[in-house]
Amino acid sequence: MTDVEKMVAQLDELIQSTDLLTTWSQEVFELRHNYTRAQTLATRMEAAIERVSPPGSAYFKEMEKARTVGLQDRVDIVRSTVIALRDDLRAGYLSTIVELVHADLYSDYLEMADGLLGTRHKDAAAVITGTSLEVHVRALCVKHGVDIEQPNGAPKKADVMNADLKRAGVYETLQQKHITAWMDLRNKAAHGDYSAYDEHQVRLFIDGVRGFMLKYPA
Repeated sequence: MTDVEKMVAQLDELIQSTDLLTTWSQEVFELRHNYTRAQTLATRMEAAIERVSPPGSAYFKEMEKARTVGLQDRVDIVRSTVIALRDDLRAGYLSTIVELVHADLYSDYLEMADGLLGTRHKDAAAVITGTSLEVHVRALCVKHGVDIEQPNGAPKKADVMNADLKRAGVYETLQQKHITAWMDLRNKAAHGDYSAYDEHQVRLFIDGVRGFMLKYPA
């Protein structure tokens, strides 16, 4: 299963989870346990939109609009947005040819990291994931016209490119901080500081980088 197929499956699961909500009357919807469930599902759908859709897209704008209305309307809006996002992902409307080539390449490396982690080789998995992350950050710089070399011609370090991408508005401060933390874990793995992290952190590392590459294709 490709990364895009995984995201489509996750969105499908969210849509199915909200099917019952759309048939509830106002009185049933406002029952305390139903209201809490609706809040939880709305938050999960919004998180999925933020995780998958390109920044500044129509999906984001619809989600922002949903946050200004009541919960029942909010659920309806974000659910419709998730359906549109799923259908567009499935139809391939969110990827250019170059992005698809990169996505396939990165997917292969992350699948390799998955396999290594599954056989308890967390350190090799962390190094491979970190290398994939740095290559993707560099590719994002090329895509968005951000210099990948210093004035003297030397290549920029990953943390510098990360800061430059944030400064260029490619992503926000929170994403920059995530990447900084991921690169720190990669550096620990590359320099033999194996006791500084565990398998659970490497799992979060792999999943986080996969989501980052889907959200910010290069």
